[in-house]
Amino acid sequence: MYYRRKLLLGILEEFDGVLSHTKLQKVLLLVTRKQSEKSFDFVPYKYGSFSFQANQDLSTLSKKEIIIDKVKTRGSDWIINSDEAFFPTLKKEDQAAIKQTKKEVAKFNQQELVKYTYIKYPYFAIKSQIAEELLTDKEFEKVNAQKRSFDKPAFFTIGYEGISLETYLNKLIINDVKLLCDVRKNPLSMKYGFSKNQLKKACESVGIEYLHIPQLGIDSEKRTDLKTINDYNKLFDEYEKTTLVENSVHLEEIYKLTEKYKRIAITCFEKEPCMCHRSKVASALKQLPRWDIDQKNL
Repeated sequence: MYYRRKLLLGILEEFDGVLSHTKLQKVLLLVTRKQSEKSFDFVPYKYGSFSFQANQDLSTLSKKEIIIDKVKTRGSDWIINSDEAFFPTLKKEDQAAIKQTKKEVAKFNQQELVKYTYIKYPYFAIKSQIAEELLTDKEFEKVNAQKRSFDKPAFFTIGYEGISLETYLNKLIINDVKLLCDVRKNPLSMKYGFSKNQLKKACESVGIEYLHIPQLGIDSEKRTDLKTINDYNKLFDEYEKTTLVENSVHLEEIYKLTEKYKRIAITCFEKEPCMCHRSKVASALKQLPRWDIDQKNL
């Protein structure tokens, strides 16, 4: 079993075997902030901090019947459904973090716990639907101070190699990206959160629109056996002379989208833009006569 799932189960055990969905997300935030190497990342969500990966792991544990997802009149609870003890298998530092967090929040009901995380980590409250009613004016000002809003148009490229879905989304949020254009030919990924439907849903849940433009992608078979920088250069030379020329209408489409959304990003897999065709898309856009927008890789 993945260690991060043992951590979730260890938290549930220490909290008497049951936590609401919302409470577990907030407790998990507080626990992971105490870790030297964080097991989960978070995004600002409609009720504050949220980890898509943790939610997926909990769903998996529920399907395996290690925990039960009990639906109530208001909300749902995660309940331990295993006799196995997971807390003792955790690292000592994580056991200590869980125990410390339990003492920290022992007297809080769910609303008080949510408010506590908003005050302690205001960035994660910037998308909250309830922050204004929970917080004082002064506390809410600190949340608003964390919001990123820019009038200046900007164009970004971003790859998801080596980072979590949450880290990826935070890069977009911090740069006030309004639209994400996926330029993969086949938007499928073994990495959680980055297949088309998952990524679209995640983006839209944090206020970012998603658009797939497969015409600007590269066929998967052309990407096999790429070993050297020369291999990549040959592939991208061909891509510039064929795909980008034949699909210039979609470059124009992106230009028009920048006029509408002001701040957009294009995405593919590779971390380094020089190893990814998105850099060639960005270069082609720069050649458009009307293009005068700053470009940056995230």
